[in-house]
Amino acid sequence: MFESVAVVGATGAVGRIILQLLEERKFPARSFRFFASARSAGTSVQFQGKPVVVEELTHDCFKGISLVIASTPDETAAEYLPSAVKAGAKVIDESGFWRMKPDVALVIPEINPEAALNAKGIIASPNCSTTQMALALKPLHDAARVRRVIVSTYQATSGAGLQGTADLLEGSKASLAGTKYEYKAFRYPIAFNAIPQIGGFKDNGYTSEELKMVYETRKILGDETIQVCPTCIRIPVSNCHSESINVETERPLSVEEAKSLFAATPGILVVDDPANAQYPMPSNCDGRDEVFVGRIRKDLSHPNAISFWCVSDNLRKGAATNAVQIAELLARHQDSR
Repeated sequence: MFESVAVVGATGAVGRIILQLLEERKFPARSFRFFASARSAGTSVQFQGKPVVVEELTHDCFKGISLVIASTPDETAAEYLPSAVKAGAKVIDESGFWRMKPDVALVIPEINPEAALNAKGIIASPNCSTTQMALALKPLHDAARVRRVIVSTYQATSGAGLQGTADLLEGSKASLAGTKYEYKAFRYPIAFNAIPQIGGFKDNGYTSEELKMVYETRKILGDETIQVCPTCIRIPVSNCHSESINVETERPLSVEEAKSLFAATPGILVVDDPANAQYPMPSNCDGRDEVFVGRIRKDLSHPNAISFWCVSDNLRKGAATNAVQIAELLARHQDSR
C-alpha cells in the first residue's frame, strides 16, 4: 500500500477517469491528493463520495507523496515531474515527453511489467494509438516474430482532449443547422470530415503521432528491427480509436492460430463473427478497458501476413487504465516484498 497518491492533471479528460478508476478499483493508498494548473486549482472533484479541493501544481507540492500519476501536456511533465522524483515519489507519466528517453521505462503491464518494476524515477505510459496496437502485436510477435506492420488509425476526437470532443459536438450542430462554428482543437472542421494529420509533420512526411507508433512499439516490444508504416487519421467519432492493422511475421500464421493467440492474451477480447456481422466498433467498446480485435483474415497479397481490425477506448486503456494498471503492479510488488 502507498502512503499517499497524487494525481496531476486531475481536472482533465484523462485525469477524471484516473480518479474514477482509483475509486472503482479500490486502489490501496492511505490518502489521495489532486493537483492541476493554477487555472483549475481551487475547484472541487468528487472522490470516494465527497468533494475534494484540487491543489495548485508547484515544484514543492510533492513532499510526502509516495506515488504520482500524471496526465499533463509535455511541457508541464518536463518541468514538474523531476521535482516529484527528487521528493522521493514514484512517477507514472501519460505525456509524450519522457517516453523515448533511454533511461525511462515505457510500460504496458501485459507486455513488459518487469520494466516498471526495475524502473528508476519516471515510468512512461505509451501513446494511446501505440498501446492498443502493441498489445495486439505482442502474442503474434512471441509466436512468429513480427517483421513489418502497416497500420492506419481512425482516431476519436477525445484524443485531442475535452476541447476536441466539444469541437465535434458543437461543430456537428452548426453544420446541421447551416451556421458557422469556430473550431479550437482542429485546423479543419471535424464534423462530417476526416483529417489525415495528427501532430506536426516531420521532414520525412510523417507526423509526430505516426512516429510515436514506430518508435514506441519497438521500445515496448524490445525489438528495434520491427518495421512500422503508420498513417494516423482523425475522424468524427467522440471516443475510441480504431486501427486497421496488417502484420507480416517471420513464419506464416493461420487465422485460427492468430485468433487463439489473441484470445489467450490478457487484456484482449476477440469479437470476430463475420457471418453475424460481429466485429469491434467504437460504439460498443466505449467505457471498456480491453483491446478488441476482429476482422481477422489472411492477407491475400502475402503468405506470411494477416490483417485485423482493432478498437480500444483511448481514454481508458489508451491512457488512464494503463497508468492505473502500472500503479497496481507497483503496489502489488511493494506489498509482496
